[in-house]
Amino acid sequence: MALSNQVINLKVNLLPPPVVTKAALVYCEGNFAGLDGKTAHGLVRFCEAFKIKAVIDSQLAGNDAGLLLDGISNGIPIVADLATALALKGPPATTFIYGMAPATGLYGDADRRALLAAMAAGLDLVSGMREFLNEDREFAAAAAQHNVSIRDVRRPPDLKDLHLFNGSIATASCVRIAVLGTDGAIGKRTTATLLVQALNESGIHAVLVCTGQTGLIQGGRYGIPLDAIPSQFCSGEVEAAVVGAYRSEKPAVIVIEGQGALSHPAYLSSSFILRGSQPQAVVLQHAPARRQLSDFPFIPMPTPASEIKLIESFAPTRVIGLTLNHEGMDDAEVSAAIALYSAELAIPVTDAVSRAPAALVAMVLRAFPELCTPANPKP
Repeated sequence: MALSNQVINLKVNLLPPPVVTKAALVYCEGNFAGLDGKTAHGLVRFCEAFKIKAVIDSQLAGNDAGLLLDGISNGIPIVADLATALALKGPPATTFIYGMAPATGLYGDADRRALLAAMAAGLDLVSGMREFLNEDREFAAAAAQHNVSIRDVRRPPDLKDLHLFNGSIATASCVRIAVLGTDGAIGKRTTATLLVQALNESGIHAVLVCTGQTGLIQGGRYGIPLDAIPSQFCSGEVEAAVVGAYRSEKPAVIVIEGQGALSHPAYLSSSFILRGSQPQAVVLQHAPARRQLSDFPFIPMPTPASEIKLIESFAPTRVIGLTLNHEGMDDAEVSAAIALYSAELAIPVTDAVSRAPAALVAMVLRAFPELCTPANPKP
């Protein structure tokens, strides 16, 4: 979810701080306030793999990242540069994470200089870009010189290790819910993460399958960088990730993070998610104040109603609820949008970030009453 133009007083903390050992800095120069900063946004909201020590963005230096993003201070400062970040008190950072997700997937000259400077300072690199630093001679030489590592999160498995769809998804005999959206960079990963947390906290064992680089950087145990996979294997890789999660944990619910939008002319990821995971249900994420697609301002946003019709026509599934991204909206506008879409669509509607997590649990229990327990009676 992107930054709101007006801060909403959140009613729920996003996630408890995980137990971690490595401290990391997130590089998001000039982009923390925009949609391309979505990797940084996800990492300051929740990260199991690292303790995020600071965000680097000189345009917003001096702010608290959580307060700026969601109206709740999280103690993660935004600083102007690497030197300031390294001088912060506490355990020293060991990792430098590239926290931006430009549509090109390519580094600019300033990015390269910042990454090389981090390596010279002894920091390992983690990046989800499509341009692989391990294949760059300059970066490979710098890694060897400074004895640091480079993790290219979006690097797909070797061809021999990729999976074709084989029908094994039928063995994952649990509730499978895909969180899809009406656009890219609209908050699907955040909602999926909060949905899994809410279900687990209510006593319903749920597992998340990540399909993008941010979830994998956060420490997701199951998932793939879907848009880096050759198209012939995309459905099979989604299937394999979901089946692997089921066999490992036997959860009651598996939530699959969506990518792009089924209606989006530039992205096919949602089709692979629907085909590979074969979810019995979909939760749709929408930004009511967004008028055009995020990276394609010449294309108007679809309506939730049109996206629901497309999803349910494309796959044998049903949309069981709508979740909102409150960018550009105040609290009263969110409440009005919830009431409007609830009446129009006749499905539960909530904002996963600014409303109580019980609404997410109720959304799932309404669709799947077999998950109800004495602790979670039928809504």
